[in-house]
Amino acid sequence: MTVNYKDWHEMLPYAFLAYRTSIQTSTGAIPYSLVYGMEAVLPIEVEIPSMRILVEAELAEAEWAKQRYEQLNLIDEKRLKALCHGQCYQQRIARTFNAKVRPRDFTPGDLVLRKVLHVAPDSRGKFSYKYDGPFIVKEVFSG
Repeated sequence: MTVNYKDWHEMLPYAFLAYRTSIQTSTGAIPYSLVYGMEAVLPIEVEIPSMRILVEAELAEAEWAKQRYEQLNLIDEKRLKALCHGQCYQQRIARTFNAKVRPRDFTPGDLVLRKVLHVAPDSRGKFSYKYDGPFIVKEVFSG
C-alpha cells in the first residue's frame, strides 16, 4: 500500500474510507450508513456509474428529496438494530471468554497472590510488581 514508511499519512484517507464503508462485525452495519442514513457512494461508482447511481440520477429533485426523507426516518431503526446486534455480539464474546475461565476453589489457610490492577504514580513503570502477597485465606464465601 505504501512505497516506504514515510508516506503512510497519504494513504490514511483510503484506509478510513475502507473502514467506514465495510460491514463491522460488532454492529452488523456500515458505520457510514449509521451516521448518514444511506450507503456511501464509492469513487469507482462516480467513474463507472452503478445501477443505484443511474436510478438516482433519473429521479426528479422532489422525488429524490422524498426518498432521502424516508431514508432519514429509518435511520433510528437502523441504529437500534445495530445496538441490539452489538449487545448480542458482546454476549457472544463474554460467553466465549467465560468458557475459558477455570473456576478455583480456595480453603482457609491457602496462600494467594493479589493482582495489582492500577499502577501507583510513584511505581517503577513496567518494572513494578504485577502481584501483591502472598496472603493467607482466612474465610471463604460462596460464589
